[in-house]
Amino acid sequence: MLTPLSLTLVLLAALLHASWNALLRGGADRAQSMLVMNVTVGITGILMVVVAGLPSAASAGYVIASGLIHLVYNALLVRMYRRGDLGETYPVARGSSPALVALGASLFAGEWMNAVAAAGIGLVCIGIFMLAAKERLRQMDLPWALTTGVVIATYTVVDGIGVRASGNWAGYIGTMFVFFLAAPLWQLARRRAPIVAMTLPQAAMATTGGLISLLAYGAIIWAMQSSHMGVVSALRETSVVFAALLGVLFLGERMTPRRIIACCIIALGAACVGWTS
Repeated sequence: MLTPLSLTLVLLAALLHASWNALLRGGADRAQSMLVMNVTVGITGILMVVVAGLPSAASAGYVIASGLIHLVYNALLVRMYRRGDLGETYPVARGSSPALVALGASLFAGEWMNAVAAAGIGLVCIGIFMLAAKERLRQMDLPWALTTGVVIATYTVVDGIGVRASGNWAGYIGTMFVFFLAAPLWQLARRRAPIVAMTLPQAAMATTGGLISLLAYGAIIWAMQSSHMGVVSALRETSVVFAALLGVLFLGERMTPRRIIACCIIALGAACVGWTS
């Protein structure tokens, strides 16, 4: 089970994760915002490696896999937020991942689910169905959000196993974050300036989002060193509630009764999936 410190950090990470997604969703140009976030995370990753050193060779394959998967994840986020509200797309993407994380942890790390966790999967599915039933979400194209959820689950399991093999959680995080520079470097190789279309305030907001995302996921990886991946993932997905609130407070989205109930059901189901796994 999680220690009080780990529990606090994971819940804080949930809030931070919803916050940086809100910054990305609220940006004028989400592709440009993601590039700036990637530069911020990548440079910070280099600094972490300089200070903490490299992780053990046993975790090299996990680091590389995680870095590549995160590149796909970032691209999916940009695509997903081009059309969907934060309060609708975010819960589907995040809420669909705990069941997959628990399954992956069971198969690859021996962290088996019980009846309570299985019931949680049902609650998550009910919550997703409630959101998917909305006309706007059908227009957004549900498969993109669900695909994002699969990718989230994949990198969570990879990092959960990888950080345990690394012997150096800070070095593992830093090395993985260096991969975030791949997209900006690709843009430069094509002679396209990553930040050319952004004003200074927009770039500052994106940079802030990058730092918040780094802190949020860094806390999750640290917690997964000694706690079940399903537990950590499930508690992290309470961020769907934070996302709904942030969408209303800062992005002008509507908090309908259906959205409130669906987000709460997803959060409850996610907790059941992981809490006793």
